[in-house]
Amino acid sequence: MLTTQAQTSPLERLLPGYRPDSGAFDEMMDERGQLRPHWKTFGSFLAQCGPQDFASRTEAVQRLLRDHGVTYNIYDDALGTSRPWMLDLLPFIVSADDWTKVVEGLDQRARLMNAILADIYGPQRLLREGWLPSTLVHANPGFLRPVVGVLPTGGRFATRFGCDLVRGPKGQWLALADRVQAPSGAGYTLENRIILASVFAEEFNASKVRRLKSWYDLKRDLLRSLQPNRRGTAGSLMLTPGPYNETYFEHAFQARYLGFPLVEGADLTVRDRRVFLKTLEGLRRVDAVLRHIDDVFVDPLELNSDSMLGTAGLLEAWRSGSVALANGLGCGVVETPAMHPFLPGLCRKLLGEELKMACVPTWWCGQKRELDLVMSDPDRWVIKPAFVRGARDPVFVRDLDKEQKARLLDTIRASPHDYIAQEILPLSTTPTLVQGKMEPRSLVWRAYTIAKGDTFETMPGGLTRVSPEPHRWLVTMRSGGISKDTWVLGDAPSENVRLHPAPIVIRPARPPSGVPSRVADHLYWLGRYAERLEQTVRVLRTTLHRFSGEGSTESNREVAACIVLMTKLGLMPAGARDLREQLSALLQDPKRDGSVPDLMSRVRYNAAAARDRLSDDTWRLFNRIERDARMPASGFSVTRAIESLDTLVLDLAAFSGMEQENMTRGHGWRFLEIGRRIERADVMLSLLDVGTTHARTDEIVLGPLLEIGDSTMTYRRLHFARPMLIQTLDLLLLEPGNPRSVSFQLHSLDRLVAKLPLDATQDTGNREREQTDSLLSDLMGLNLEKLATAGDLVFEVTPHFCQKMAKGIEILSDVITEHYFSHATVRGRQ
Repeated sequence: MLTTQAQTSPLERLLPGYRPDSGAFDEMMDERGQLRPHWKTFGSFLAQCGPQDFASRTEAVQRLLRDHGVTYNIYDDALGTSRPWMLDLLPFIVSADDWTKVVEGLDQRARLMNAILADIYGPQRLLREGWLPSTLVHANPGFLRPVVGVLPTGGRFATRFGCDLVRGPKGQWLALADRVQAPSGAGYTLENRIILASVFAEEFNASKVRRLKSWYDLKRDLLRSLQPNRRGTAGSLMLTPGPYNETYFEHAFQARYLGFPLVEGADLTVRDRRVFLKTLEGLRRVDAVLRHIDDVFVDPLELNSDSMLGTAGLLEAWRSGSVALANGLGCGVVETPAMHPFLPGLCRKLLGEELKMACVPTWWCGQKRELDLVMSDPDRWVIKPAFVRGARDPVFVRDLDKEQKARLLDTIRASPHDYIAQEILPLSTTPTLVQGKMEPRSLVWRAYTIAKGDTFETMPGGLTRVSPEPHRWLVTMRSGGISKDTWVLGDAPSENVRLHPAPIVIRPARPPSGVPSRVADHLYWLGRYAERLEQTVRVLRTTLHRFSGEGSTESNREVAACIVLMTKLGLMPAGARDLREQLSALLQDPKRDGSVPDLMSRVRYNAAAARDRLSDDTWRLFNRIERDARMPASGFSVTRAIESLDTLVLDLAAFSGMEQENMTRGHGWRFLEIGRRIERADVMLSLLDVGTTHARTDEIVLGPLLEIGDSTMTYRRLHFARPMLIQTLDLLLLEPGNPRSVSFQLHSLDRLVAKLPLDATQDTGNREREQTDSLLSDLMGLNLEKLATAGDLVFEVTPHFCQKMAKGIEILSDVITEHYFSHATVRGRQ
């Protein structure tokens, strides 16, 4: 246990060199240099950890982040759009006393924000009576005039609320910013908890950390309770901007965790003021939407006409009450920090209460007295936009040179209502592990609360971010911030309390699949690109094996045959002379069309677009494939290339096995499998087409052909002889028991398309089934025995036949695309 004796100070053992910033409140160490009471339990564990223990646990955190594919997208970042998520090994610990005050403050603040929104979009007494300046509202781009007069379902505009908190020098928690439109970070909070609770399993339980699960259960029940028609889970969904959004990871993660479909704006349509999801079976009614899209992008018809993220008519459907939105539109008007100076008076006016959680001292420059105060001593302030639109960092005036400062002050004078000034406060610090040592770093804690009856329930945790550098007060994930798990301590872990007790249902009635057409489209192309990647890897590996051989006449002929196959597949241009250069580009160049990096990016994109449909294990496997597919950009080693390709073949086989053994046989799986089978048949037909032509002059091509088709061993077991054309064609084209043959693919496709959904009111027949039947009929009509006795006729018939079959496969793909991946015709479902 820790002691307080000076000669054996726990801080000397635990925190060598740890020195909190002067004038700042430190979350772990008090003014006397001792551990604060709520840190003592966890501190006693840390005191027993050596450098090796810290290193191993840090590596465990990084491994779990990689396996889970946790990213934060930055559009203009040098590291690319998918920046790895940063999670510190040490948690941010909140005492029970602090937690009680924060809960009370956030409950009141959420109720206050809803009262302000109800007045701004309702009677507007606050504006008429002077409690709020009209310019603060009407000049605010967050104020949406089409929302005026709307009464949201349930009476609340904001059913979920986020607030960025900082601790002042005296230890009090202050509100830095309010997040009301679509508060982000709750999914990352849960991911952080899962990882750190795994890495510190015993310490987590011993510290009596309050659990997060009950809060997420409330969130799930909240969305169900908002449904006007109480259709159950089938009528609720989560709306995301898509895989390029900075926080898309958490959208997919929460959708899987809560069990709601994740859709994009293009997946929805509005008919007669009602919202429908475009699924494979047709249109399905939607009752409640939890949105991760900011207000102005939700409806291009009434709001931002340039938006490609929303759904035309969604605002009118919400206005009519046919669909509930969490949160309602127009909430962005209260996110402005320019409103902070007015909140104490508004709280007394609207709630009859004193404001429990003060704001960081803020001055809105739209008022003359405040503007003069800011201009009189500019170095005292942090300048921020009053109405934030896009990512803009605050400006510390004292850090500017003379010219920059003058330019900024002129800009403020020209448009004072667009700016606010906040006092520079030394943020509180918390220990952060940096290169094996603990250092104090400034922190911002984003806390979350959701509606529960007439009050709000605060998450016992939150997203804590710390600065990446010491003595830095700009703390955002965009600027390189590091996240922390937030441990709220209690006497015992919180109980799991639900808004509505869940009925016990042993075997629920199965609703329609609910797979949006867009998701089915992405799964289809995920199957195609995964198979194309595997076939490319097999072709490259086969070629490299011959290229690195003994250099005999036979191996040179095989290399020449492989070049012919690669040219047919479009992997290299006809007439290319430097094979080594071509192989290097196909393995390393992401800009080379059809290269391994290019195909991997296509696999990744389609998988990300359907991420909520894929299990955690499947996503871990994708991350592994991506790592194994990454080869050094400089230098090319044939040996390393073969090793990498061998590994990729195993990885892709693991993905195929995961698909077969772990995915539920729903429509999503069917389209993934259809894509794979169509691609495999198409590639095999192309290989057999060119292979047969080449075999007319040199049958040496049959060996590589069998190897690419993973059928060498089967051929040897059947024939005990060198490869011959007719036998090879029989095995790779007609053998129904060979998983690589064209016959196998067509029989699989015939079974799959037979189970695709049909709309009895619209469909006149299963064109997909008709096409597969036609292809199977043509395949069975090929008589190889007759061709074997007809001399050179096989070299004329087979290529033509393969081209005809490939065209039929292309037609099948087009039919599926037209039927299921677009909604040109209206197919409704109430």
